[in-house]
Amino acid sequence: MKQHELSWKITAQYKNQEIKAFLQEQGISRRALSAIKFTGGFIRVNGIEQNVRYRLQEYDDLELLFPPEQENEQLVKEPIPLMIMYEDEDLFIVNKPTGMNTIPSRQHPTGSLANAIAYYYEQIKLASTVHIVTRLDRDTSGLVLIAKHRHAHHLLSQMQKKGEIERFYEAFAGGMMEKDIGRIDEPIGRKLDSIIEREVRSDGQKAVTRYKVIQTTSSFSYVKLKLETGRTHQIRVHLAYIGHPLLGDDLYGGKRTLINRQALHCQQIKLTHPITQENLSIQAELPEDMQELLNRESL
Repeated sequence: MKQHELSWKITAQYKNQEIKAFLQEQGISRRALSAIKFTGGFIRVNGIEQNVRYRLQEYDDLELLFPPEQENEQLVKEPIPLMIMYEDEDLFIVNKPTGMNTIPSRQHPTGSLANAIAYYYEQIKLASTVHIVTRLDRDTSGLVLIAKHRHAHHLLSQMQKKGEIERFYEAFAGGMMEKDIGRIDEPIGRKLDSIIEREVRSDGQKAVTRYKVIQTTSSFSYVKLKLETGRTHQIRVHLAYIGHPLLGDDLYGGKRTLINRQALHCQQIKLTHPITQENLSIQAELPEDMQELLNRESL
């Protein structure tokens, strides 16, 4: 099984620096270094194993091998096709269909994206657990970002906290929006009498959603949205709060006469790759049910 590895040619800038300090500058977490030391990885300089106190010299070849990750034995591997939109050695982005959980739940213990990824890893012989960075609700379609190893997950999680992973959604909001461009800045918290529903409440967590109307039909507004925060059900709650719940989202007051699921799709993910520093911008077209509804209502 493949294990993740990294390597560097040391420049004069890092001469006499301890390996530990160098690796921390490269974003390697203390937890990862501990795992390398105790569970099967290695640190090598010019082909010879060294500990983290070794002082680097110019032109040294530093190699880092991460240990194989423990599989989640409770996660059933299922041969479910994945629509992969981008992939490299560190991460990949898939287009999740509607009706699929991101991870298993008590009501849906199988058939999730995580089940499909676990099977995929077995096929490509990747020794990693499933590290899902961004999640979508079961009935929301679109792009999901997955890290292929613990180090990438750590870096991407740090980026997510800093707002450095941009996610754009497309949605059908009921009625005609009063403004073509808007910003909803309202805190969101759990509804007191529900374990599922969220609501705008003064003691909730800060939540900010930006939106722009792309097109208006006789039944709904076709909008593009950008999340500045990532609260559970954020878009659904915010649009319902301003009086324009998503079509099909009966949990938050949306009508199901035109579509039988919330009309929400993660259309684009933008980020700077945490390891290669490449600028990534991955897009996924509207799914068939939303595109057919848009075509029909635009006539």
